[in-house]
Amino acid sequence: MAVFPWHSRSRNYKAEFASCRLEAVPLEFGDYHPLKPITVTESKTKKVSRKGSTSSTSSSSSSSVLDPLSSVLDGTDPLSMFAATADPAATVTRPLDSSRKRRDRDENSIVGSDFEPWANKRGEILARYTTTEKLSINLFMGSEKGKAGTVTSAMSEKVRTRLEELDDFEEGSQKELLNLTQQDYVNRIEELNQSLKDAWASDQKVKALKIVIQCSKLLSDTSVIQFYPSKFVLITDILDTFGKLVYERIFSMCVDNRSVLPDHFSPENVNDTAKETCLNWFFKIASIRELIPRFYVEASILKCNKFLSKTGISECLPRLTCMIRGIGDPLVSVYARAYLCRVGMEVAPHLKESLNKNFFDFLLTFKQIHGDTVQNQLVVQGVELPSYLPLYSPAMDWIFQCISYHAPEALLTEMMDRCKKLGNNALLLNSVMSAFRAEFIATRSMDFIGMIKECDESGFPKHLLFRSLGLNLALADPPEGDRLQILNEAWKVITKLKNPQDYINCAEVWVEYTCKHFTKREVNTVLADVIKHMTPDRAFEDSYPQLHSIIKKVIAHFHDFSVLFSVEKFLPFLDMFQKESVRVEVCKCIMEVFIKHQQEPTKDPVILNALLHVCKTMHDSVNALTLEDEKRMLAYLINGFIKMVSFGRDFEQQLSFYVEARSMFCNLEPVLVQLIHSVNRLAMETRKVMKGNHSRKTAAFVRACVAYCFITIPSLVGIFTRLNLYLHSGQVALANQCLSQADAFFKAAISLIPEVPKMINIDGKMRPSESFLLEFLCNFFSTLLIVPDHPEHGVLFLVRELLNVIQDYTWEDSSDDKIRIYTCVLHLLSAMSQENYLYHIDKVDSNDSLYGGDSKFLAENNKLCETVMAQILEHLKTLAKDEALKRQSSLGLSFFNSILAHGDLRNNRLNQLSVNLWHLAQRHGCADTRTMVKTLEYIKKRSKQPDMGHLTELALRLPLQTRT
Repeated sequence: MAVFPWHSRSRNYKAEFASCRLEAVPLEFGDYHPLKPITVTESKTKKVSRKGSTSSTSSSSSSSVLDPLSSVLDGTDPLSMFAATADPAATVTRPLDSSRKRRDRDENSIVGSDFEPWANKRGEILARYTTTEKLSINLFMGSEKGKAGTVTSAMSEKVRTRLEELDDFEEGSQKELLNLTQQDYVNRIEELNQSLKDAWASDQKVKALKIVIQCSKLLSDTSVIQFYPSKFVLITDILDTFGKLVYERIFSMCVDNRSVLPDHFSPENVNDTAKETCLNWFFKIASIRELIPRFYVEASILKCNKFLSKTGISECLPRLTCMIRGIGDPLVSVYARAYLCRVGMEVAPHLKESLNKNFFDFLLTFKQIHGDTVQNQLVVQGVELPSYLPLYSPAMDWIFQCISYHAPEALLTEMMDRCKKLGNNALLLNSVMSAFRAEFIATRSMDFIGMIKECDESGFPKHLLFRSLGLNLALADPPEGDRLQILNEAWKVITKLKNPQDYINCAEVWVEYTCKHFTKREVNTVLADVIKHMTPDRAFEDSYPQLHSIIKKVIAHFHDFSVLFSVEKFLPFLDMFQKESVRVEVCKCIMEVFIKHQQEPTKDPVILNALLHVCKTMHDSVNALTLEDEKRMLAYLINGFIKMVSFGRDFEQQLSFYVEARSMFCNLEPVLVQLIHSVNRLAMETRKVMKGNHSRKTAAFVRACVAYCFITIPSLVGIFTRLNLYLHSGQVALANQCLSQADAFFKAAISLIPEVPKMINIDGKMRPSESFLLEFLCNFFSTLLIVPDHPEHGVLFLVRELLNVIQDYTWEDSSDDKIRIYTCVLHLLSAMSQENYLYHIDKVDSNDSLYGGDSKFLAENNKLCETVMAQILEHLKTLAKDEALKRQSSLGLSFFNSILAHGDLRNNRLNQLSVNLWHLAQRHGCADTRTMVKTLEYIKKRSKQPDMGHLTELALRLPLQTRT
């Protein structure tokens, strides 16, 4: 192809804008509103398909809003038809599954969400009650007798065989494993749990029962007493599994092909086979000789009484309660009562009378804890009373939680009276405060303090009681007149504690009470006391979680950071966090609260100095091993602080703050980017205040802002971050009439383009960079339109430099982005040749004002256009290969559209070029016919506009080809 000259068409932008506006149409709002409901007309059609008759139709209309798709279905739902033809056998199991899900959901909703389930306590108990002593366990040794009888055996023979198997188990078909570590013990229990499930799945029900009996027996062993609460948790998991398996087995026997048990069934709905099986289980369990396994196994299937009679559960609960009286060890006894309460709350929470009887039985035997038998046992095991009494806490807390659930306030009064009669036993009092509603405890705070004072401290120290009281007061408010006295009474005890761990555990709770009800003076006193107790011997190093909790509670109640940092001991308190990872987490908490609650920008020097120190701490924790997510989080918090700093009209002070921040946070690139944006915004705010007319002082200040950005951008790593900031900062400099500085930014951006790599990292994945470069250059071209030429350089010197860089850049062979960029350059040069540019910057003379349509300028512009066109046409030639024909067609049509939009097609050579490009786009049948048709229609439409008559002739020369 020959080189074609370029002639830009003259543009009247105002007229073009006017012609593109939508036509205004008068609208009667009484007839139409976009939010008014749509009225759909329903047509009903009846078809008669009798032989020999024609189909008759009848229609009716309705103004009701109906589904417009309903008529298509002709009254037949295809999903319903599909379901009707489904396998009938599947309908037997489906009701069972759905009813089971509904039943489980109903059982879970028996008690409300305000009742803390046992599952929440399980993990805490296992973590707290551990041991290093060796443990022992009895494992069941299976035998051939344990297998189910054959089908041909008589029923009586089968029953006799199973009873013999139970007797065999009672006589010692087990193996004792000694010297097990705690982890080995836990593993063995888990193996037994799995063995239970395997035996049940293989229809070895007797073997499953043996495993459960064997596990229940372990609960009578207190040889390693510190581990007993954890053992109880592990064993009752197996009991729960067994109880669920038995219940589901009997329930499945109630379901046949004809009926399904309702969600709330009665014994009358249960068939005889299921009842007989249920009774059989209870008879087997009744034959267990030892009390403890008999109690636990029967309690585990307590729910199965629902299959036998309506009053079965209410009759069994008192009997099981009385059975516990036969357990002599008070620790074993209290956990048995806890298990009964747990099962009772699951299956019959309304039977509170039985649960209360269980509790009062416990109170009657409570004094056994201090009896000779227990004391002798503790001596043998070498366990002190202060270590022994906390073993009761999980069981007692659970019992109290069950009986206090939705209980009236009068029950608390009764409990307090019983505690006084028992000599204000500390263990009992602690469980009362842990179980009842915080509102009830808070209103009686002074009464509880009086009872705590009278408690005997042996075995259960008073500071734990004050801690429990503090936990309640954090949730509910005591009477206003008692608040200061309560704090004084509690802190008298807390501050006397010598053990730092005991002290901080208690102080952590009462800090929240202090913050909630008192001023910064009291909070400062409490923080000072904590520092005093935790500083000696660096005790704070062992209590970072509690100290962190204190900080969280303080900042949660002091959202006004000017008040917070005026608390004298707050910053010294932060100094105790000397482990870097913990200190950074604390700083992050402070900054999160600041960003969340600070509503207005601040310039308070107290806040700024303190938070600069906090942010500096976070920044200095960054090293080569810091994860990108952590860097991103730290940068977000620091940027949040920077955005909230404002010195109002004192712009110089604001810039000084940004300079200081740059020196402090140089290792976090997102923070530097934020600082550059903030300084650019500061320059634009200065321009706004001065209304574009800078004085000598403000002009110097703006140049200082521009210099700040120019110095900071090269320190960034991301190349596209630098390119975009150079462009953005250059635009800001241009808007503030800093022309030489704007040229420097644009030159820096141009010189950086050759460094753009072929692949860049985007969110951890390598992506080609050309599409990002194309986007940046298009933005750059839009800015270059209004950048005036430098008097000491040639015409369009920035455009020429940019074209040279684009020409020298190594582009992918399979990419057409270089030509797309050249097309954009053609658009730019066409816009530059106009008498008046599309847009301007106030008080900046662009080239349309400087050159005033000078012929030499236009000649240079046209030369550049011809050079760019030659590059585009040369590239189109290289795409004449089979595999590139589609690309050639697409680029040819794109270039044609550019000429149509920006070229003067009255020029014959340019007109001919456009015709050639049209033919090239269709030559090999690769063009999109629909696009070609729409393009031709557009040309014909434009030809009807004034001064566009030459397009009529062009349209006649543009044939449409079909794919043949």
